[in-house]
Amino acid sequence: MTPAEQILWNELRNNRLEGIHFRRQQIIDGFIADFYCHSAGLVVEVDGAVHDIQKNYDRLRDEIISARKLTVMRVTNDDVELCLPEVLRRIFAAVKDLTPQPPSLGGKGEPGVKSPE
Repeated sequence: MTPAEQILWNELRNNRLEGIHFRRQQIIDGFIADFYCHSAGLVVEVDGAVHDIQKNYDRLRDEIISARKLTVMRVTNDDVELCLPEVLRRIFAAVKDLTPQPPSLGGKGEPGVKSPE
């Protein structure tokens, strides 16, 4: 792992981000994703300078991963090293947006549900 990946992993490992489980270096269709949250279908990639010269490769890789109905979020090394709280906020927000919520069972006390009379 790069230094930026190590910094981010220290915040994501052992469900440290609000109890959300992440795996590191998850293989998806032959690619190694930096971090993966299965429950939200979120892949987090930490990009260094090398990604500036491999944009076409990254685009193809993202398309292949996205075809599995996964969302790819890219952050830069600088973002992780200089703005870590903001990166964590963005990751948490993405997980909340992507995680399916259980359907309403229409139980007593739920908004829009009348109690039996």
